Amino acid sequence: MMHLHKVYHRTASLLSLSLSVSALSPPPTTHSFLSLTPPVILRLRPVRNAVRSFKTTAAAMTASRLRNLGPVNAVAGEDSNGAASSSTTASPTENEDDSMLGIGYCLPPPEIRDIVDAPPLPALAFSPHRDKILFLKRRALPPLAELARPEEKLAGIRVDGKCNTRSRMSFYTGIGIHQLRPDGTLEPEKELHGYPDGAKINFVTWSHDGRHLAFSVRVDEEENGSGKLTVWVADVETGKARPLFQSPDIYLNAVFDNYIWVDNSTLLVSTIPLSRGGLPNKPFIPGGPKIQSNEQKNVIQVRTFQDLLSDEYDEDLFDYYATSQLVLASLDGTVKEIGLPAVYTSLDPSPDGKYLLISSIHRPYSFIVPCGRFPKKVDLWTVDGNFVRELCDLPLAEDIPIAFNSVRKGMRSINWRADKPSTLYWAETQDGGDAKVEVSPRDIIYTQPAEPLEGEQPAVLHQLDLRYGGISWCDDSLALVYESWYKTRRTRTWVISPGSKDASPRILFDRSSEDVYSDPGSPMLRRTPAATYVIAKVNKENDENTYVLLNGSGATPEGNIPFLDLFDINTGCKERIWQSDKEKYYETVVALMSDQKEGDLRLDQLKILTSKESKTENTQYHILSWPEKQACQITNFPHPYPQLASLQKEMIRYERKDGVQLTATLYLPPGYDPSKDGPLPCLVWSYPGEFKSKDAAGQVRGSPNAFAGIGPTSPLLWLARRFAVLSGPTIPIIGEGDEEANDRYIEQLVASAEAAVEEVTRRGVAHPNKIAVGGHSYGAFMTANLLAHAPHLFSCGVARSGAYNRTLTPFGFQNEERTLWEATTTYVEMSPFMSANRIKKPILLIHGEEDNNSGTLTMQSDRFFNALKGHGALCRLVILPFESHGYAARESIMHVLWETDRWLQKYCESNTSDINADIDASKHDVSKGATDSESKAVAASGGGGPEASDFEHEGFYSVPRILRTM
Repeated sequence: MMHLHKVYHRTASLLSLSLSVSALSPPPTTHSFLSLTPPVILRLRPVRNAVRSFKTTAAAMTASRLRNLGPVNAVAGEDSNGAASSSTTASPTENEDDSMLGIGYCLPPPEIRDIVDAPPLPALAFSPHRDKILFLKRRALPPLAELARPEEKLAGIRVDGKCNTRSRMSFYTGIGIHQLRPDGTLEPEKELHGYPDGAKINFVTWSHDGRHLAFSVRVDEEENGSGKLTVWVADVETGKARPLFQSPDIYLNAVFDNYIWVDNSTLLVSTIPLSRGGLPNKPFIPGGPKIQSNEQKNVIQVRTFQDLLSDEYDEDLFDYYATSQLVLASLDGTVKEIGLPAVYTSLDPSPDGKYLLISSIHRPYSFIVPCGRFPKKVDLWTVDGNFVRELCDLPLAEDIPIAFNSVRKGMRSINWRADKPSTLYWAETQDGGDAKVEVSPRDIIYTQPAEPLEGEQPAVLHQLDLRYGGISWCDDSLALVYESWYKTRRTRTWVISPGSKDASPRILFDRSSEDVYSDPGSPMLRRTPAATYVIAKVNKENDENTYVLLNGSGATPEGNIPFLDLFDINTGCKERIWQSDKEKYYETVVALMSDQKEGDLRLDQLKILTSKESKTENTQYHILSWPEKQACQITNFPHPYPQLASLQKEMIRYERKDGVQLTATLYLPPGYDPSKDGPLPCLVWSYPGEFKSKDAAGQVRGSPNAFAGIGPTSPLLWLARRFAVLSGPTIPIIGEGDEEANDRYIEQLVASAEAAVEEVTRRGVAHPNKIAVGGHSYGAFMTANLLAHAPHLFSCGVARSGAYNRTLTPFGFQNEERTLWEATTTYVEMSPFMSANRIKKPILLIHGEEDNNSGTLTMQSDRFFNALKGHGALCRLVILPFESHGYAARESIMHVLWETDRWLQKYCESNTSDINADIDASKHDVSKGATDSESKAVAASGGGGPEASDFEHEGFYSVPRILRTM
């Protein structure tokens, strides 16, 4: 399974619904681009502080140059901060090949820009008692100057040293409170007040009783001289906010877990130690060489992690920023330091508020794995900071095997039982953490009181033959235990009775995780007064059976039809008490709204929150009340892009030549009629997936009635440019039985693409010579491979933030578990870098200069471009300064859209050539006469030229770094 980074933001009592909807302003009438001055290049010094200083200067210069990215041709508008401004731009020349190299950041045409620039509506968060709703105000896209802030890359994370928090954090600009009336309508908004103007708000959490809010505030350095985060609290009734700490010198350390409510009036806060001195000094002359050793001949295989520690100075810097002092702070002003300063990563109070489960990491650190694998210590404290006992001290985990389902040795997933005052549970592997070891049981789940009696050993709760995946607690009579195994896609759910030694565990569900049609749904949880969540039991009138609510996506051959089932946990019988309207709407259950009281829920008093949308109606939220199932709409958000309100959407099905059923969502521009307008240029945007069975690969996922959400870099933006868009055509890479899916990757990739192209051309909506392909990350990898191995299908391609040479990810990639040395042929044949000599169609490569995603180093695009250029390919490389794997800054996003639109207009929409003739002619190219091995040797050398020019290595760039050969 893919390893996901834990987001250290407590949301147990915060139901957050992020909504990207907005209004539009009238578009300007012309399309042009903004020309900026060339970048300032300085040579980097070997001293880190010099780099930091220069980056700060570059950020300031970037901010000053790029502030006026408003409407074009000196039309007054708004800059990225909302201030009135004007800008003057130049238009592209007729012969733009050379002029496009020296440009600055550019703007896409107004019909795209207006959708992206529309201000977002707030996110929503419901109170613990479901009687109030927070409207968390958000801004539009951030300016590049924010991304250009200095950051430290340490142990797999990125730290903003000025704020002592993770870098590149988004934030809220304000908080509004709405009372939810009994009839479902909202009272007028009460604006939270008392905090500084221009404050950037993060980590909003409710107190257990819903009477107070806690949140962090940071103000720009020029306004308060610090920029560090402070903790604030607010009275929900009055809306008045104030600092939690009376002392102005106590700041939040938000590198890891930041603060939690211990009870209704007390928070445990990770603060920057008052005793912390200045930054550690980096020696100008190193004390010696950097040395790593494996003289013990340990087998250590790791994926291509990025932003790792590199030397002793990095270790000191990591300790400097990550070390916290824990402080108990009450609303009455009482403050108490507890414990010694340490690198605390997780804070978890027991449900009864008597104990604290404290996790920390410590040295020795590693230069080859991120901080999540550093030595980890888990202690139990009383709530006032007295040490109780050590639960474990796990050693450095550099040797976790790369096979999926491999885990760390020792205690893991240590948590409190949600239904008990202070009972711990955890899992321990019996296979040494190695998924390739056959053993039974594979995992054992243990449980133990916080303070066991002398000599009392942990009790075995359950034993599993697959890998432990978590527990949903209810009470002593009911808990659900989950296990799964990636290799077979098997997933099982067990029913256990934690309080009864006589009751035997039994399997409730045993199915394939790929088989979405058989998914029974997940149990709905209710909130307890202790702010934990347990399985909600439901009572029916005159019925003594035990029921739970199963909330399911309802996948069917016609698309998803979400449902809510009343499920008898003992007999397995179920009753469908609610289902989405499948004719027009797509409605899903979001949360229970009738769980304010303790105990079982009554079916005739059930209330749920749903989100409801259609192809043309954007998401609105409703409260559905039993027994009449009366719906009350509580939001009325405007359509985010009214100019595309009448877009056409259809979920289509077609077949691959090997019989695998495929699906895709076909979008057509508003008012388009194929019989009158003829075929359109078409953009195909996708992302391959791996499957173990053809039947599962052919199942329909998604709903034909879902609203078309359009993000800042969505391919659906080109509906506004009169393109057809084939979104998410399934590209299943199937390996049944013992077969490895990737051994037939190219064959299945091409067959899937051929089927998709044949379908849109058969329907008459896509011109066969005007079909472009694109994708992000693994989708970019797909794009490059399709241009290399199926050039007859596409006129051009757009590849964003991809990895193209799999020999640079030798210990696995995506869902590939084998190493380069175990599957050399597969690694080489899958790598479009090795087939660079075959790519003859125009390809646009885009990559963030600070990409931190595992495997997709920026170097991947640099090297691939050089290989393409070395074979005379028509290609263009755009490197986005300060951007990571996904793009965030307005300047960057606008430029990506401009580049993409220009590429599509020039090489797709305007393409009138005969594709087959192009392919025939391409056989007489620079690689003519070369054998496969010779061509690959040229490609592997970077195309015969230097890997990067001096210009590219000189320093930081204030405009997109663009290379091209045309």
